[in-house]
Amino acid sequence: MIRPVDPKTVAVYEQRAEDWRAARPPRHPEWAEALAAAAVGGLPRVDLGSGPGSYTGMLGEPVVALDAARAMLDLVPAAAPGALRVQADLEALPFRPAGLGGAFARASYLHLPRVRLPLALAGLQRALVLGAPFHGTVRAGTAEGPLPDDHFPGRYFAEWELDAFADVLVGAGFTIDELVPEGPEWLRFRVTRAHTLPDTVGPGMRLLVCGLNPSVYSADAGIGFARPGNRYWPAATAAGLVSRPRDTVHALTGHGIGMTDIVKRATPRADALTVDEYRAGLARVSRLAAWLRPGAICFVGLAGYRAALDRRAVAGWQDAPLGGVPVYVMPSTSGLNAHAQPPVLVEHLRAALAGA
Repeated sequence: MIRPVDPKTVAVYEQRAEDWRAARPPRHPEWAEALAAAAVGGLPRVDLGSGPGSYTGMLGEPVVALDAARAMLDLVPAAAPGALRVQADLEALPFRPAGLGGAFARASYLHLPRVRLPLALAGLQRALVLGAPFHGTVRAGTAEGPLPDDHFPGRYFAEWELDAFADVLVGAGFTIDELVPEGPEWLRFRVTRAHTLPDTVGPGMRLLVCGLNPSVYSADAGIGFARPGNRYWPAATAAGLVSRPRDTVHALTGHGIGMTDIVKRATPRADALTVDEYRAGLARVSRLAAWLRPGAICFVGLAGYRAALDRRAVAGWQDAPLGGVPVYVMPSTSGLNAHAQPPVLVEHLRAALAGA
């Protein structure tokens, strides 16, 4: 079950909304104006964690102010009278797929624990149309929890180091246009919704399923292994990994099965990938595994694993871990792989889960 933004943090904003508005005037209108200029025309753009709407009215129209605190939303009309107001959680955005033309998040996702940010950003990626911009800021650093010098005490913060935050953005399905320090306390980012699939990863994963890269078909469908002839979802269901086929979020939250890819770029064929993409992608997956510590990683596609990491690999458990996590390799579930029949795929997935 997805938990809401820290209730204590929301309570602070509910109780001190007026004080917050007085103490935090908008200092960087140019950031909001840049988002307005880049947004995909005709679609709403959203101010995520809008607070009293200090930046909302600068984002262009149509615009949605989204916040978890009702008291903050009550203040929005004074700054952005034309905004639609939505009380909702950053981890459960109430938008249809590809329904948004842009997103702005000035110091909002920093209230989520680091391990929960990837799934939250995956939800945003799905809500944005291809090519839509996402601009915002997070706190720089390594701390997590309440800040000792917070002028609005009781709030939860998660700080980020630049490289770690870059990995999360790429994994969530965004192309990084700019990610820079903004003074000593902040990281500012400008990213674009990419033609790919977001990772569905988080804490407590029993198994991390890793494909080679998304096909164009899967990226368009918004789900991995999406082609009708692909045997992954029937095999995963039969093996007991999932109970809802083609539902990656439930696979994670209900069963502890995460999903990622070595390379995030969608291509019609895997042979379009470069050696540099394989290396960079494997390094990212290794860092992801070292951070979130799944029970094991299951690479789907023996030929792809050989091309990316070990030319002599055979199906089954591998000698070398990745990011300190045991690795299992299984044949491709593509319908074109006639050598691996469905019962064989089921047994491989069972073995990977059992050994995790």
